Amino acid sequence: MHVPRLILIEQARRLGWPGLVGGTLLVLALGYALFGLLPAREALANLDQQLAADRAQLAAAPTAVTAKPASDASSAQLEDFRRNLPAQLDATGAIDRIYVLAREEGISLARGEYALGLDPKTRLARYQVLLPVRGSYPQLRRFLHGLQAQLPALALEEVDLQRKQIADSELEGRIRMTLYLAR
Repeated sequence: MHVPRLILIEQARRLGWPGLVGGTLLVLALGYALFGLLPAREALANLDQQLAADRAQLAAAPTAVTAKPASDASSAQLEDFRRNLPAQLDATGAIDRIYVLAREEGISLARGEYALGLDPKTRLARYQVLLPVRGSYPQLRRFLHGLQAQLPALALEEVDLQRKQIADSELEGRIRMTLYLAR
């Protein structure tokens, strides 16, 4: 069926610009549905089939494991965790490492506040440290990364940094951290 070109031009003029734009949008929507949505729908159906197969395989797997009971496994993990913590007597060495890291980065640490807390339930000691700091942002950032790398038993709780004026390159603030120790 061959439609003469003049008939198409006459129909397009009769529809006007709004009709042509609407027809173009309709053709684009149909193309998107055919080339975009249908393949995605097929992929979703394949994923659903794969999920059902994985669930069936998981249900068929043996559920009983011949390992230690959960309470023994968790207590063993807790003991491993405690063994990897520094001893309570090593707290001064860890604090010295904090000051060495600060000196290496050129950060001035003012006199800090220290508090030792004992937790009888977990048999851990918590050494809470609040240090006033002063340095540039890159220095402070390297210092914090160094703390986390060299003292994995140290948890940063709060970092509060302020700049007195916008033009200042140095920041002042405080760092609150807790050093966990084995008793």
